[in-house]
Amino acid sequence: MNHNPSQISHYRFGVVALIGLPNAGKSTLMNTLVGEKVAIVTPRPQTTRNRITGILTKDDCQIVFLDTPGINRAGGRMNDLLNRTAMEGLVSSDAVILLADTARYTGKEKLLLQELKPLASRVSDLPNLLVAANKIDKIKFKDSMLPVMENIGQLFPEREILPVSAYKNDGCQELLKKIIAMLPQGDALYPADQISTLPVRFMAAEILREKLFMKTRQEVPYGLAVEIESWQEDNSLIRINALIYVLKSSHKSIVIGKKGQLLKQVGIESRQEIQDLTGKKVFLETWVKVRPGWNENQGILSALGLG
Repeated sequence: MNHNPSQISHYRFGVVALIGLPNAGKSTLMNTLVGEKVAIVTPRPQTTRNRITGILTKDDCQIVFLDTPGINRAGGRMNDLLNRTAMEGLVSSDAVILLADTARYTGKEKLLLQELKPLASRVSDLPNLLVAANKIDKIKFKDSMLPVMENIGQLFPEREILPVSAYKNDGCQELLKKIIAMLPQGDALYPADQISTLPVRFMAAEILREKLFMKTRQEVPYGLAVEIESWQEDNSLIRINALIYVLKSSHKSIVIGKKGQLLKQVGIESRQEIQDLTGKKVFLETWVKVRPGWNENQGILSALGLG
C-alpha cells in the first residue's frame, strides 16, 4: 500500500472493542478481521488477559480493534482486573462488538439468558453496539440456530444480530462493513503496515504462553504466566530470558515435562514463531518458578501488565 490513507477524503478512523464471555472467539475474530495473528488463540477460556490491539488499514479506513479479556464471575484479584480491563475498553471505543458463542448454547437457551443477561444490562444502551452470534460453523443443524438467535434478540431488542464464524471467516466481511459504517471520519493514526500497538517483547511472552497453554493439562494454564526478564537485541540476533510462573510444584513438573521434553518443545515452537515475527534469529532461554499466590500478588500482576 503506497498511499497515505489519511489523505483520502471521507476517510474513517475508529476504535472498536470486542467483548463477551470467556471463549466466545474474540481473539479469533480480531485475527480474522486484521488478517494477521495478533492475539494468541487457544480452546481454553480466559486466554486473553490484557487488552490486545489489532490494527486494520484499508483504502477507506483504519480500525483499531481491542480484544478484551472474557468477562467472568470468578473471584480473585486477577479476575477482578480482567473484568475491569474488559469494561474499560468500552470507554474509549467508537463501536462495540459483543460476541456470543452460539454453539455452546444450542439447546441450552436458558443458560444463554442466565449468563449473558448481566453483561447485556451493562452494554445494551451503548449507541454503537453490534451483536455477533459466533461459531455457527459448529452447529450441525441450522434450525438449532433459531432459538438461540431469538434468545439473543430478547437480550438485545432492536439490535442487529449477525451470525458469523470467526474461524471460517464466514459472515465476517459483512460484519466488517457494518463496523466501518459506524466509525467517525478521521485520519489514520498508524502506518499502513502496522498491525498492533503492542511491543514485540509483549507479543513474544504471549507466544510462549500460548504454546504452554496448548500443551499443559486443564488446571495448569490458569495458574501460569510468562514474564520476559531480559531482552537483548542487535542487528541479527535477539537473546530472550523468559520466566514462567506457576502456582504449585506439581505444575512445574507438568510444564517441564518428562526429561524436560515438554518445555523443550515449547521453546522450539516459540522461538520459530518469534523469529517469524521479528525477522531475526532468536536465542530463547526459559526458567520455571513456583510462586504460590502470584495471581493475587499486585507486584507480579503489575509486572505482567495486569495491574
